[in-house]
Amino acid sequence: MIFQTGAHSTEHERLLKCLLGNRDGFAQMGVAVPPPRRYRPLLKDALEMMENAEPAPGIRGTMVETLLGGAEKDRVLLSNTHFFGTQREAFGDNCFYPLAPQRAAYLRRMFADDQMEIFMAIRNPASFLPAALVNAGRSRISGLMEKLDLLELRWSELFERMHAAVPDVTITVWCNEDAPLIWEQILRDMAGLKPDAGVTGGLALLGEILSPEGMSRLNEYLAQHPNMSELHRRRVIAAFMDKYALDEAVEEEIDLPGLTEDLVEEMTEIYDEDVFAIQRIPGVQFIAP
Repeated sequence: MIFQTGAHSTEHERLLKCLLGNRDGFAQMGVAVPPPRRYRPLLKDALEMMENAEPAPGIRGTMVETLLGGAEKDRVLLSNTHFFGTQREAFGDNCFYPLAPQRAAYLRRMFADDQMEIFMAIRNPASFLPAALVNAGRSRISGLMEKLDLLELRWSELFERMHAAVPDVTITVWCNEDAPLIWEQILRDMAGLKPDAGVTGGLALLGEILSPEGMSRLNEYLAQHPNMSELHRRRVIAAFMDKYALDEAVEEEIDLPGLTEDLVEEMTEIYDEDVFAIQRIPGVQFIAP
């Protein structure tokens, strides 16, 4: 059971779209990508019920039947940024996703006899905060900013709490900022495929980042060099991004009361250090560019 849990504002919907775009091909390899409408309401209700009681007997069988409709698959991919809470619940107790360890433990108990993995993207807190609060009212934003110590927010702290709650669950993490370079690997790793397996939509993010000319030239170059190693391919993509990236697509305007330029710079430095700390947490696999 593979759970893609966000975070919010980290290309999660595009990732789901790419997974669904590979649905038929994945199915031939024993990997199921059920449509979200089939499981999101069901899992939401189950998680809420587990706040007061143990999972109902037979819930795992009911879930699997609903997800697979009787088909036999080795791997099931489920995606929902609200598994660990809504955007409103992304911050609390001066940390990210305070409900995550508890929710992860609920899912583990629900699928106690299955192997379970969690996949989650992270993002620089200096840009994650404004993105996650884009629809919040002024009073909500001002109240939250008064409570949060922005220089103490750590993604590593979240994954340490999650590992303590579900120590037998592998957690795969990547930086949203690196996603264009590692998109194909994210798709392959979620599906449990070999490093050289082909996937559909591997350049999905680049279509919005590169100029039309750059995208055309990149596709032409990749077609002419089909046997590149993964490392070489990423270097090529990085070079094309340096030359053809659209400014409006790669430059983020951070607009949130209290987030000064100096504070953003300091938060970014802390984030870079935190990424290295994440890679040292037991049970965590990190996808690096």
